[in-house]
Amino acid sequence: MKIELKRVKEEEKTILGHLLELYNYDFSEFEDTDVNALGLYGYSYLDCYWTGDRRYAYFIKVDGNLAGFIMVCDYCYVTKDRDTLFLSEFFVMKKYRRKGIGEYAAKTVLKKHKGKWELTMHPKNRTSLKFWEKVITGLAGSTLKVHKNVDNVYPNSKAIAYTFEVK
Repeated sequence: MKIELKRVKEEEKTILGHLLELYNYDFSEFEDTDVNALGLYGYSYLDCYWTGDRRYAYFIKVDGNLAGFIMVCDYCYVTKDRDTLFLSEFFVMKKYRRKGIGEYAAKTVLKKHKGKWELTMHPKNRTSLKFWEKVITGLAGSTLKVHKNVDNVYPNSKAIAYTFEVK
């Protein structure tokens, strides 16, 4: 099995937009969100990944097939530090879950952009909480800090956040 991270090119933005719909559908169980009149969830910040600095979008590919994506930006909820990167979106399609693909992809992106990081998790997403604890503990060591009840991340819930450094 060959796992690759490929930077999303601007001309592939529509493909990423389609995958974001799957991601938002999966996530809707935690926030009880609805689609718009066009039957889409939408993603307001998609264009920013090609117009803003320090924004990175990657496809996760397995044996050449799309398996998910990772999106990184520099907007943080806890640190408010422009030198800290935020793992804004992370998605692995169900077919590819629980096979080490997500862990490999996450660690690859974190190591690619060494430095200070922040990520948030929905408190109802127990799978995500376990996944990120496993991934980050080994990379962050003593730099890992857990923040609970973080405001303004999700419409109906307070988030859990990790801040840490990857050296």
